[in-house]
Amino acid sequence: MRAIDGLTQIYGILGDPVTHSLSPAMQNQAMRQAGLNAVYLPFHVVPQDLPAAVEGLRALHVGGVNITLPHKEQILPLLDRVDEDAALIGAVNTLVRRGDELVGYNTDGLGFIRALDEDLDFIPEGKRVLLLGAGGACRAAAVSLLRAGTGSLTVVNRNLERAERLVRQLVPVFPNQHIIARGVGDCAYLTDLRQADLVVNTTSLGLKGEPISFCPLEKIKASALVYDMVYSLAETPFVRAAKTLGLSAADGMGMLAGQGEEAFSLWFGLSPEKGLMKKCLQQLCAKSNI
Repeated sequence: MRAIDGLTQIYGILGDPVTHSLSPAMQNQAMRQAGLNAVYLPFHVVPQDLPAAVEGLRALHVGGVNITLPHKEQILPLLDRVDEDAALIGAVNTLVRRGDELVGYNTDGLGFIRALDEDLDFIPEGKRVLLLGAGGACRAAAVSLLRAGTGSLTVVNRNLERAERLVRQLVPVFPNQHIIARGVGDCAYLTDLRQADLVVNTTSLGLKGEPISFCPLEKIKASALVYDMVYSLAETPFVRAAKTLGLSAADGMGMLAGQGEEAFSLWFGLSPEKGLMKKCLQQLCAKSNI
């Protein structure tokens, strides 16, 4: 391990809680592998201290940080600039120092697109995608899919109004793409499910081993792919159900690594060693039985 000295650049992650985060291990390993004089630290910041923490980043000339719950939305007004897609998503997960400015980005969606390519060999352009959920993870996925040229995007949520609200925000930005909202009780939902080239779980369902009862995977076509943003060393119920039906499926481990790789590139202007972060995450999960 490289010794910390007066020239060591400081990076980190702000969250509450933050001790569970896997980011320090994978980012520090990537920094060491790249030969960078930098260190990545977890910073426990409670919500009421977030403004002071951001000013502290300025004063200490921290090079950049990741932002995790519950600060992804609350940090936006505290920054000098916010990337266009991060503003559209309504959340920032990566902060970069650009001269005297603190600039916010969201790498979750880009990490998702990278994982689709690497884990499922899926290219979104012209394809039909169905997203389960309508929260922050769904917003990040939707924006990145639409930027990548997805031909048709269906947002499915148990609360139809929430899905419709998200679609109303996306349509003016992507007027030439087909974006629709469905409730789980809508008959048209099953039609969209049958036609989808990719079905994605963007909800937290599966974190505790629970199935996604409102998504009958047996209805989708044999060539469709399944992605679960929830990750686990063992297969999530959604991924396991898909594979039982002979479908190609992957979980969110690749997305977690992908968003970290995108953040690393924003900070240093170079890519980490390919596959390093994902391998690190798999090792960590194996040790902790995640």
